[in-house]
Amino acid sequence: MRFDVFSLFPEIFQPYLDISILKRAIANKLIEVHTHNIRDWATDKHHMTDDTPYGGGGGMIMKPEPVFAAVEDIMGQPPKDPVILLCPQGEVLNQRIARELAQHNRIGIICGRYESFDERIRQHLATRVISIGDFVLTGGELPALILMDAVGRVVPGVLGDVEATQDDSFAEDGLLEYPQYTKPAKFRGWEVPEILQNGNHVEQAKWKRQQSLIRTLNWRPDLLEKANLSDKDKKFLERYIKSLEEQNQDKSAS
Repeated sequence: MRFDVFSLFPEIFQPYLDISILKRAIANKLIEVHTHNIRDWATDKHHMTDDTPYGGGGGMIMKPEPVFAAVEDIMGQPPKDPVILLCPQGEVLNQRIARELAQHNRIGIICGRYESFDERIRQHLATRVISIGDFVLTGGELPALILMDAVGRVVPGVLGDVEATQDDSFAEDGLLEYPQYTKPAKFRGWEVPEILQNGNHVEQAKWKRQQSLIRTLNWRPDLLEKANLSDKDKKFLERYIKSLEEQNQDKSAS
């Protein structure tokens, strides 16, 4: 998997890429990250990459010429691979999108700056517009790192264990991950659930599934609408919700 990142501040990326899993993936040639300074493709003597907006308004707008020139020079004209524009107005990044993008051999990522970017970049250069959430940052560099991390970790071989991502929150079934514990079994009086210590893998798998269902119901009930639930899952949730209602009724009565 190769990432080509187009930014006005490419120096932001290296410190994060020089640590942990992504560093190892790059060293093992499972991932390549190439950063490109958009300013290098500006043709005026001041290397301007922004200008005032037509129609008035505050802030500056990223110019189309250097962005188009940078992307097309590196990725071809027109680019044969996906070009992602990071923008708060795009579809919100999720695990499904990360897995989709991981199927490609190469991805271009455009990082915005200033107030916005010329609309022609979105319409005629980007193939997909992605957001990391309903908030605004000063630039697209942090979202680009998040995107590369999310996509990179599901590239085969990066984590070294196929099962390592199967139980992640938002994985194949769309549920939040179950609670996890490690040694010591008892800490400050808080104990690891006995079922995780008894060696019964069948019962442990059942517990983990039920805990994922409970956690998703309590923390992100919206995910259940699209989650891949079996009939057994649905019946468990019905019983769990009914038990909560009965507990609330008992509390009200007392």
